[in-house]
Amino acid sequence: MLDTETKRRIDTARDILVGKVPDPKSQVEQITIALIYKFMDDMDKEAVSFGGKATFFTGEYEQYSWTNIFDTKVGGHEMLTLYGEAIVKLNLNPNIPQLFRDIFKNAYLPYRDPETLKLFLKTINEFHYDHSEKLGDAFEYLLSVLGSQGDAGQFRTPRHIIDFIVEILQPKKTETILDPACGTAGFLISAYKHIVQANTKTNKGDQLTPDDRNKMMQNFVGYDISPDMVRLSLVNMYLHGFTSPSIYEYDTLTSEDRWTEYYDVILANPPFMSPKGGIKPHKKFSVQATKSEVLFTDYIAEHINPSTGRAAIIVPEGVVATAQTAYKQLRQLLVRESLVAVISLPQGCFNPYSAVKTSILILDKRLSSKATEILFVKIQNDGFDLGSQRSPIDKNDLPSVQKLIERYKFSLQNSSEFNIEESESFAFLISKKEILNKSDSTLNGDKYLVAHAFTSEFPLVNINEYCDFKRGTSVTKKDVTAGDIPVIAGGQQPAYYHNIANRPPNTITVSSSGAYSGFVAFHSQPIFASDCFTITPKDSNVLNVAFLFHILKSRQQEIYSFQAGGGQPHVYPKDFSSFMIPLPSIEIQNEIVKKIEAIKEEIENLKIQIKGKEEEIVEAVNGVWLKEVKEYSNGNDTLSIAAEE
Repeated sequence: MLDTETKRRIDTARDILVGKVPDPKSQVEQITIALIYKFMDDMDKEAVSFGGKATFFTGEYEQYSWTNIFDTKVGGHEMLTLYGEAIVKLNLNPNIPQLFRDIFKNAYLPYRDPETLKLFLKTINEFHYDHSEKLGDAFEYLLSVLGSQGDAGQFRTPRHIIDFIVEILQPKKTETILDPACGTAGFLISAYKHIVQANTKTNKGDQLTPDDRNKMMQNFVGYDISPDMVRLSLVNMYLHGFTSPSIYEYDTLTSEDRWTEYYDVILANPPFMSPKGGIKPHKKFSVQATKSEVLFTDYIAEHINPSTGRAAIIVPEGVVATAQTAYKQLRQLLVRESLVAVISLPQGCFNPYSAVKTSILILDKRLSSKATEILFVKIQNDGFDLGSQRSPIDKNDLPSVQKLIERYKFSLQNSSEFNIEESESFAFLISKKEILNKSDSTLNGDKYLVAHAFTSEFPLVNINEYCDFKRGTSVTKKDVTAGDIPVIAGGQQPAYYHNIANRPPNTITVSSSGAYSGFVAFHSQPIFASDCFTITPKDSNVLNVAFLFHILKSRQQEIYSFQAGGGQPHVYPKDFSSFMIPLPSIEIQNEIVKKIEAIKEEIENLKIQIKGKEEEIVEAVNGVWLKEVKEYSNGNDTLSIAAEE
């Protein structure tokens, strides 16, 4: 547990740097470099105190020892020169381990102010080298200040989400564990802590033998393309007891050097963003794509061991629902070979770093081979509000979801019956066959949930068999001649007006793009359909257009769930490929429409009555007010005149 004094020191160090080094990532790097620098000097002093010799700061590098830098005879500018030279040259020091040389690779001092450096190093001097959990937690706190690295699509995964994922996968002490986009090694550290806790009887990790620990040190592997992230991962792992961490600067998507390596457990929150022009991967991927989220998910699915392999991946909404070919192929591959569960996280879960909607894919090749269904889970609350500060709240679905998934995995493992309890309304099962038969093989659970919730006493038919879908005509404001024909585009109201119509009266429109894509509207007058498409019954003697509109409008939320795309959501006619509607006889349809219109008319009449009553209340209140003003004036001519008026 992070103690307040250590936290205060880290905050102080950041406060000192912020004026000269405003970027949070650069602050973390400068503190990391200084801490390791100080710790090497501490270790040299410890060796000398036990009768040994200094190891790190000897020969030509002795001048750069922390002790020499803090010599009272060293002035501010001399300290600046010594420290600046040291962090540039230490990666060449043959006396220090490769791990430390890697940490100092490309290091430099980004400012030249002696006073700032002196204050900063004085704060770092208060830290003392220690392999204890306390220092590891302190470094994790330091890493928590990292914000979004937008260009690379990287952002910090909240600690409670990391721990939740690790608890679901339950890594074991004998298993190999990989994070192919490790960032600061948060997943690897959490997996390590889980294993230690699982092997604790009295004292932490007391059931792990020395041989167990040695093997574990080799079993944890991380890749990252960024040398800065590699440096932070190395320090994080080192401070948690990994003397030689297996963290590699490696491009997971374009390099083939480690393609033949497979792992028992893979955990990752890969970068979501792709560089302009996409990524150019090698040809070994099952899905040919240029998007990083597709390639990372494919990579992970391909590199879990076939017999014992399992994985958890945080993915953006695109992987779950985008209709493009590569995304669809990826989803079909996952459903057929490894996917067992999809966990939808609440939008805002990654605030303040990103507002992107995300889900967790749980892969397990062995269990998937036994399953005919996919478990869908929707988390509403994760223990924190969804504002920018992510303040704790008392609502938390994560423990219940974890227990549910444990039960589901147990049932698959033992071929036993699995039932979703009444209290677990956040979960449901969908057959793999239904997913694969859907035109886009979407993994958006909402689309299945709403569709399955819809029932009718009348026969259900596919809307495409009885209706024609027709796209609108593109038009811009400059092309429109002022008229009285509404132009229906992406919003709920007419965008502007035309002098011609391209659709007759009594037309149903569905907006195609924008925030209101999927909005269903009925137009009793002629319209010009633009950024929308229309749905028209093929035979009005079989399907009443007003009845069809009421059916569609009653399922507005389901149609909104068809939205796909990031910055510009859209809904297409093809999204209705498996949309079922009830089809009673035309006589019953007409009667239903008649009843609905009568109810709507009654509602309008009630609104008029309510408005009249509201006006009566206003008049009564005004009357009382006038009376009180007249009484209060009590002969005052000015007030009396005002009251009369």
